Amino acid sequence: MEPRQERGLAIANRCYIGQEKGFWLVPSQSSQGRYRVLDGDHPTCSCPDYENRGEKCKHIFAVEYIVEFRKNSDGLQMMRETLQVSETRRPSYPQNWPAYNAAQTNEKQQFQSLLHDLCEGIAEPQQAKGRPRIPLSDAVFAATFKIYSTFSGRRFMTDLRDAQAKGFIQRLPHYNSIFNYLENPELTPILTALITQSALPLKAIENEFAIDSTGFMTSRFTRWFDKKYGTVREEHDWVKAHIVCGVKTNVVTAVEIQGQHTNDSPLLPALINHTAKNFEVKEVLADKGYSSARNLEAVLAVNATPYIAFKAKTRGNTRGGTWQKMFHYFSFNQEQFFAHYHKRSNIESTVMMIKTKFRDHVRSKTDVAMKNEVLCKILCHNICCLISAIHELGINPVFWSSN
Repeated sequence: MEPRQERGLAIANRCYIGQEKGFWLVPSQSSQGRYRVLDGDHPTCSCPDYENRGEKCKHIFAVEYIVEFRKNSDGLQMMRETLQVSETRRPSYPQNWPAYNAAQTNEKQQFQSLLHDLCEGIAEPQQAKGRPRIPLSDAVFAATFKIYSTFSGRRFMTDLRDAQAKGFIQRLPHYNSIFNYLENPELTPILTALITQSALPLKAIENEFAIDSTGFMTSRFTRWFDKKYGTVREEHDWVKAHIVCGVKTNVVTAVEIQGQHTNDSPLLPALINHTAKNFEVKEVLADKGYSSARNLEAVLAVNATPYIAFKAKTRGNTRGGTWQKMFHYFSFNQEQFFAHYHKRSNIESTVMMIKTKFRDHVRSKTDVAMKNEVLCKILCHNICCLISAIHELGINPVFWSSN
């Protein structure tokens, strides 16, 4: 039994499915809405899965089980037995608990050590005059470690004094100095380089990559007058990060932070090219927001296969070349396509890992500081991925190596 049949059977067994104006109303498993299913020789459904694939979805299977149940007097018992058999065959993914426990219980100590090794590769700018500045490596270490702690600047100073006692930094900065460095635009390329460098120890493991964007809420508001309803409305501003991650370890290999209303699709070539400079890219996975001939060509240019979903109204005869070939593959080999495409969900996991552990908002007030704060969150996430790989895969990270 296919996964969609199993989920359809579960819906039919546990949910009420009624009829209205000739359609079956099937509850959604991910929201409170319902999808309209028209049964018959050529059943259709209003859900996104059917619109993308054009084949039976779990809602159509649920209706078929309901119809079969009404025909069969023993349908309820048959449905329960089938559900029990299908649930016992569901694949499981065991967790390496000893390695996971070791990574979590030693994370904070190893985080400081790995961050110190990364910061040692930062070139110290020359100072011609003025009071001696805090070493740039110490400033980056303090700012990143502060974001990792999720504490306020004042409460974080205890951890920073402990880091100085262990030799991870030379000078102890004032907490206001940490905020001042975050507002420095010269810190942005340094943090971006550290993110790339922190991902390199996993280059032998990662060759399939997913791309998407996500937003981090700020403390600033945008207000406007809604003329239609005659009222003032407001919403939070946010920082939008476009990221590429490996689907095995969830490490971020490339990141771009631009305006909050920047379109996702045009940024794919630059992000994939940056990843391809350091990794062997075999597959690129993206949702239909990245569907364009330019993006398909950009992925093929790095000798990778693009698994980018097409929009529901897309037609393959509008363009030739790569676009037409990939559309035909998407249309007539959907089982093989989605066998690869389902790995795109790992970027959703990556985003959730970052936001759950290091918060889904930024505390900084200025545009530059907010951008640097998001980069620090991603750098912290990469170091945590390295710590997990150390315990689960036995790797030994080495940074700033010429090999």
